[in-house]
Amino acid sequence: MECKNDISEKAKDAATGPRIVLNTYSGNTIEGEAFVADHIFSYILQGKQDVWLADQKHTYHEGDFRFFRRNQLTKYVKSTTDGSFRSIAVHIDQCTLKEMSEQYALKADSIVNPHAALLIQSNALLKGFIDSLVPYLQQQMDERIVALKARELVLLLIQYNSAFKNVLFDFNEPGKIDLEAFMNSHYRYNVPMERLAFLTGRSLSGFKRDFEKQFHTSPGRWLLQKRLDTARFLIEQQKEKPSDVYLDLGFEDLSHFSFAYKKEFGYAPNKKHS
Repeated sequence: MECKNDISEKAKDAATGPRIVLNTYSGNTIEGEAFVADHIFSYILQGKQDVWLADQKHTYHEGDFRFFRRNQLTKYVKSTTDGSFRSIAVHIDQCTLKEMSEQYALKADSIVNPHAALLIQSNALLKGFIDSLVPYLQQQMDERIVALKARELVLLLIQYNSAFKNVLFDFNEPGKIDLEAFMNSHYRYNVPMERLAFLTGRSLSGFKRDFEKQFHTSPGRWLLQKRLDTARFLIEQQKEKPSDVYLDLGFEDLSHFSFAYKKEFGYAPNKKHS
């Protein structure tokens, strides 16, 4: 079976094959956000990581396994131990999964809540799998070995918890979902409007049309107002510093945040309103 990944606008961030990556960072903390295009299985070798999926925070430490489903927005803060953060991540692409579905007759037979966390406890087989990757990561891995290891991981995950079958072999793209609930849990993410439209199961034009019908304003204006109102609450009620909230609320830099805040409320975020 010849399988080609969808390289449409919706899936442009997806890998063209499985990948195994050793992530290493140095310093104090590393913050960022990402769109998870492919399923990712990850293991923390060193350090700590806080991850936000929608508006839910999850904390992981050294020795923890994580599984992130495709088509999700995430925010993260990676904290180092002894100056370093290290993790191993396996990206499982749709092409590999479709080939395995045909070869082994693996099909999703029920729908799993996309927001439900699939927790992975310490497991000897999965730890053995991670240990088997370490020697390969010291050099460039042969693509054929990467493909075999990705397939091995898929079978191990299903053996560990049969619910993984219904996640891994669900090839549907996001369906049309409630806009209000989605936006209220994702307004902090600084991503293109096309991404928000895709994740709510809409074309860009359909997203804008449905949004204005429901909120009576444009998505851009609603996002700015929601972020500024939240910033005002955090600064004036929770006594947080502007420099500590602007990134978390989706603003690209402090000067842009300060300008927008003053324009909306009539005073700078670092000035106490009387």
